Amino acid sequence: MTRLVPRLDAEESEAWLSLVTLLELLPSALDSQLQRDSGITHFEFAVLSNLRFSPEQTQRMSTLAVATNATLPRLSHVVTRLENRGLVERLPSADDRRATNARLTDAGRRELVRATPGHIDFVRRTVIDSLDREQLGQLAAIASAITRKLDPEGKFAALPREE
Repeated sequence: MTRLVPRLDAEESEAWLSLVTLLELLPSALDSQLQRDSGITHFEFAVLSNLRFSPEQTQRMSTLAVATNATLPRLSHVVTRLENRGLVERLPSADDRRATNARLTDAGRRELVRATPGHIDFVRRTVIDSLDREQLGQLAAIASAITRKLDPEGKFAALPREE
């Protein structure tokens, strides 16, 4: 039996379409800025950042895939590209011989440090400075609420859990 779902009213529709537009425009804008200024994609930036803030700048590939919301094949392809540029290296896991770790190299850390100021400047100009402090708090609350629905176990995002 088909369940009847109420249509979106005008306010709901406007909010939804605004969100969809943002979700379409922001990823390519982030990619463009990082590729233009640093020669890396936003996903590569996310991989390098996750490794940078991991113990010993190393993470198991399966854990890194979850943290970046990637499939293992996609992550493996990107890590291969980063390896070829000397930014990341793979090594066997000391804990599990079947697992592979990715580790940020010194060159990878330098590349990330070099890319970060321009990226932050772009994020500030594009998102942060577009909002007042109240709107920033609202954005954080809204994004967190939606993320908790999409990721109830908190595997992807490191968000505070509601008590």
